[in-house]
Amino acid sequence: MKIYVDADACPVKEIIIQVAIPKNILVYLVKSYAHFSTHPDPEGVISIYVDSEREAVDYRILSMLRAGDLVITQDYGLASLALEKKAFALHHKGLIYTADNIDYLLEVRYQHAQARKKKIRTKGPKRLTQEDKDKFKATLIGILTNFQ
Repeated sequence: MKIYVDADACPVKEIIIQVAIPKNILVYLVKSYAHFSTHPDPEGVISIYVDSEREAVDYRILSMLRAGDLVITQDYGLASLALEKKAFALHHKGLIYTADNIDYLLEVRYQHAQARKKKIRTKGPKRLTQEDKDKFKATLIGILTNFQ
């Protein structure tokens, strides 16, 4: 198993690294050049930079992703495509994307986009809490433990 992180706006990168490295699981932080850093990655972490095109990170992750790998993203579209490749997909708040919930999530995303086109105001995502981080960490540990 490898972990691919949609890293441009991922607020739990440190947790992912903290959990994955002791288990000898490679972590790929895929991000745009707009988020370039000269800070060296810890051992077991590889930063991959792509152009700042709208879907460049998603395409790069999908090109490397294999069945049984894990994608961490808040992008429902990327999660859906990962599931099609028989990979695991996890939201940074601890939600495991599944065949049972992805269609609903995509539909809600579509409805919100349609509302925004009509200038109807929709609520943005709620702020990440410590409870969310704890849930994410527990879920990630569960996935990695069950996979090994």
